[in-house]
Amino acid sequence: MAKTRHIALLVETSRAYGRGLLRGVTRYLHQNPHWSIYIEPRGLDDPAPRWLKNWKGDGILARINNRAMARAVMRTAIPVVDLRGALADLALPFIGIDNPIVSCMAANHLIDRGFRQFAFVGAPRRYNRFIDIRCDCFVRNIEKAGYTCEVYQHAVHKNNSASWDQEQDTLAQWLHTLPKPLGLMACHDEWGQQVLDACRRAELAVPDEVAVIAVDNDLLLCGLSDPPLTSVDVNAEQIGHDAAAMLDQLMDGQAPSTDPIYIPPRGVVTRRSTDVLAIEDHHTAQAVRFIREHFHEAISVEDVTRAVPLSRSVLERRFHRWLGRSPKAEIIRLQIDRAQTLLIETNLPLATVARLAGFHHAKYLSEVFRKKTSHTPSQFRKQFQRQQ
Repeated sequence: MAKTRHIALLVETSRAYGRGLLRGVTRYLHQNPHWSIYIEPRGLDDPAPRWLKNWKGDGILARINNRAMARAVMRTAIPVVDLRGALADLALPFIGIDNPIVSCMAANHLIDRGFRQFAFVGAPRRYNRFIDIRCDCFVRNIEKAGYTCEVYQHAVHKNNSASWDQEQDTLAQWLHTLPKPLGLMACHDEWGQQVLDACRRAELAVPDEVAVIAVDNDLLLCGLSDPPLTSVDVNAEQIGHDAAAMLDQLMDGQAPSTDPIYIPPRGVVTRRSTDVLAIEDHHTAQAVRFIREHFHEAISVEDVTRAVPLSRSVLERRFHRWLGRSPKAEIIRLQIDRAQTLLIETNLPLATVARLAGFHHAKYLSEVFRKKTSHTPSQFRKQFQRQQ
């Protein structure tokens, strides 16, 4: 029998992201039941537990947010995996979110909805280096698409309602000055909810005037928001699972990785805060809406032209003007996205995936899928399963 290993989980239970990490660790434990867990309710900024100083354990998974926590953890002289990455110079293995891909997904989500004006709401520079990365990558993706992006650095107030109200009023005033319709990325769900509050203060309609996407997919915050908040699912559970596997390797004597490891997000979870098409041309917006509602029914461009009073040539020109692609390309893009989701989240046979994604048969799905992704559907599914 494998020797029982005693592991401390210094991960906040007060936030959805931390709880997602812990779910991933739990999944690893179900596959490798040789850990004894030391855990207690905690917040991100809580100090190291007093018992850690004299604890005789085997490994630690920690969200290290400051120097004091780093010193307490490293003083144990046992294997540690950092799940926060707040201290860039910390000589510990780190695994976390692939923030450039998060920002790319958020930018593409808003661009695909036809927005041409953009903004980002984040923390003051150097408050959190990963928020800086989200901001910079979002701006670069927007500029690469040919647009500009305004940036708001939200003040960080703790336990001060007067300062919070003042900051919300300032944010509302800033939002009021920006051109509309506006596609906005908030650095995380907490501030996404605050952006929605500021929109109410400024009497701005969401999503028609301001569409808001955030990060973390905190089900509680996204559901409490009005309207419900679209968010990028950062795949916290997979990060927790892989961090546990990494810690096991370190405890086996393997050398720690010198490079940080970044896990890609699962994707965008669309809710009403971005459920809009920011296209000024009514007929084009009508055609896009028809495609998004019926792409899974194996529709053709002719079906679209029957649904809107436009000839095919006019429809093609307007799609290229507003979306930068043809109606056929939009249909295929949505079909491939649906097929990828089904391949990842289900074990359905390929013929069923093809039918549910809007393809007439599996062979055609395979041909289009390989052309668009450079992988066959089965290769794509196996590649994702290896990451689990």
